[in-house]
Amino acid sequence: MKFLFLVQGEGRGHMTQAIVLSQMLTKNGHKITHTFIGKSDRRIVPDYFRHNILSPVEEIISPNFILDASNKSLRMRKTLAHNAMRLGIYSHSLKRIHQKVMETKPDVVINFYDFLGGFYFRFYRPRNVRHICIGRQFLTYHPSYTFAPNRATEKRLFLMNNRLTSQRCDKYIALSFGPCHPQKTGKTVVAPPLLNPEIKKGPVSHEDFLLGYMVNDGYAEEIIQWHRKNKEQKIHCFWDRKSVPETYSPHENLTFHQIDNILFGDMMRRCKGYISTAGFESICEAMYLQKPVLMVPVSNQYEQQCNALEAVKSGAGIMADYFDITSFLEYLKQYTPDARFRRWEEQAENVIIEELTNL
Repeated sequence: MKFLFLVQGEGRGHMTQAIVLSQMLTKNGHKITHTFIGKSDRRIVPDYFRHNILSPVEEIISPNFILDASNKSLRMRKTLAHNAMRLGIYSHSLKRIHQKVMETKPDVVINFYDFLGGFYFRFYRPRNVRHICIGRQFLTYHPSYTFAPNRATEKRLFLMNNRLTSQRCDKYIALSFGPCHPQKTGKTVVAPPLLNPEIKKGPVSHEDFLLGYMVNDGYAEEIIQWHRKNKEQKIHCFWDRKSVPETYSPHENLTFHQIDNILFGDMMRRCKGYISTAGFESICEAMYLQKPVLMVPVSNQYEQQCNALEAVKSGAGIMADYFDITSFLEYLKQYTPDARFRRWEEQAENVIIEELTNL
């Protein structure tokens, strides 16, 4: 079968999922004809994505979030206004997707939660092409999903975004921290996460440093402020701040690195704990390596609130409203490793390949 990928370029999670799935499909005799990745002014598509995805890669302008002045919290009204002003640009992106679909004739378009995917199928309706949506977000269609309480408006917006992203979807592959029952409900299939195989290579140790990842680099200021009073604690963080060198140390024992999948994986295997916003992919990597996690959901991003609740319930670690590293260091003393996640993750290839090819 032939597949075309549409990948959201926010963070590293969707990109990692696309890389891993391209390798799985290719290994099983299938072909990735083309990969589109949505880009924005504040994100750079990292080199590792181009080097590891097994297809030609093309950047397109895609809708994206607008953050506050500190580059931390999501601004919903500004996000809607900004994207409304760029409808002509997005229309050009949709035309480019259609040109490539007509040229390469894929059997399936796999949408890694890029907003344009839903509108492409809504407006163009390509014949004999299936639309498969993959993401943690589609677990919301399963009755066991944990919604964050007391946020009715944010919940509605989150579910609306899911619907718009997945318009005319033939099947949802909902990635989960663990098994759900039933595994299939309607168009939704619950599947294990797509983890970067590099994370599994090499020995696992527990050295005396914390590893961090800031999807929005404004959260780095919280780390820096805490560390000024706790300089004995070694911390390595990854971010994509454009205005600093490849390696940046505001003071001794605190180092920020530009996103590098190989280096990140090496440090994840060696760290004693992981601190991050509440994305899905890197939390799963930490769970696979049995590394405890401190999760700080991005402010005003409802999806991350739900992710953190589910991850805590699954035994990943603890959540907080800010990077309370002192409390996290206390939690490390009582953390007990759990091997259930590994047994779940090992089923990923069989489950997902079967669902993608059994249409």
